[in-house]
Amino acid sequence: RERPPADCDQAGLCTLPTGSAMLTKFDTKSSRVKGLAFHPKRPWILASLHDGIVQLWDYRNGTCIERFAGHEGPVRGLDVHPSGQPLFVSGGDDYLIKVWSLAQRKCLFTLIGHLDYIRTVQFHHEYPWIVSASDDQTIRIWNWQSRACIATMPGHSHYVMCARFHPRDDLV
Repeated sequence: RERPPADCDQAGLCTLPTGSAMLTKFDTKSSRVKGLAFHPKRPWILASLHDGIVQLWDYRNGTCIERFAGHEGPVRGLDVHPSGQPLFVSGGDDYLIKVWSLAQRKCLFTLIGHLDYIRTVQFHHEYPWIVSASDDQTIRIWNWQSRACIATMPGHSHYVMCARFHPRDDLV
């Protein structure tokens, strides 16, 4: 049975179909949030912004914990490592994929290979892989430990807006 959509007012406060209210509203100082990713173990959410910044928020109290700058232009793809390792990955309109340390609060390294905007990035649930989708009409799989592209999937006739790993099997 389908649930009705959330009912939101002008301020962005929403009543969810379950009857509960929105937990927290974040003031990012940007009207254009491009991506969100929850931390699997901590009460954190990452927000990627049009201005190239990624913000780390504590959603319990609505405070911005950290701001990560490193992309030139919008950051569209964002994912937190599913095991709870203190890592996240971002992909942006600068054609770059960046792997960041939440513990050290800095970019660890950059993966280069796409020729156009990166739309989505995701860590694999088990292997040291990242999948990325790009407007260059390819999907790529990267080994983030060796920092190398290990597979390129061409053949798309238009932008690739999204690519995801299967939650259990080795499928994209």
